[in-house]
Amino acid sequence: MKFTESLRKNFQFRYVYNRGRSIANRHLVMYVVKNGTQGNKLGVSVSKKVGKSVVRSRVTRLIRESYRNMEDDLRCGYDIVVIARVICKDATYQEVSVSLRHLLKKHQLLLSQQAKEAGKEDEKEMR
Repeated sequence: MKFTESLRKNFQFRYVYNRGRSIANRHLVMYVVKNGTQGNKLGVSVSKKVGKSVVRSRVTRLIRESYRNMEDDLRCGYDIVVIARVICKDATYQEVSVSLRHLLKKHQLLLSQQAKEAGKEDEKEMR
C-alpha cells in the first residue's frame, strides 16, 4: 500500500469506533472517520471467532490486497477500520473485494470517473 498507513495502536482503533460511522454487509463491517491529513489510515480487525491464526491471517491478507487494488480510486484523509465477520473465513478473494468495494461506495469514499481523470491530468501537468 503506497499511500496508506496502518492503524496499529488500540487507541487509534477506539477513536474510529467511537467517532466513526459504520456500515456493514454480509462479509465485512467498516468504520470511517475523517482524520484531517492528506493520507488514509487502514486498520483490519479479524476476531478469534473467525478461525485460528492461519485463517485469520488469510482473511487479513485478502482484505489488505483488495484495499491495495482500489487504493488509487479512494478519497484521501480518512481513517478506515475493516472488521471481518465469521462468514468471511470461507470467502474467496473476489467476494471480499466486492464486499469491500460495496462498503467504500456506501461511505462515498470511491472517486467518480471524472475525478480520476482530473487527478491523472494533474499528475501529467506536474511532470
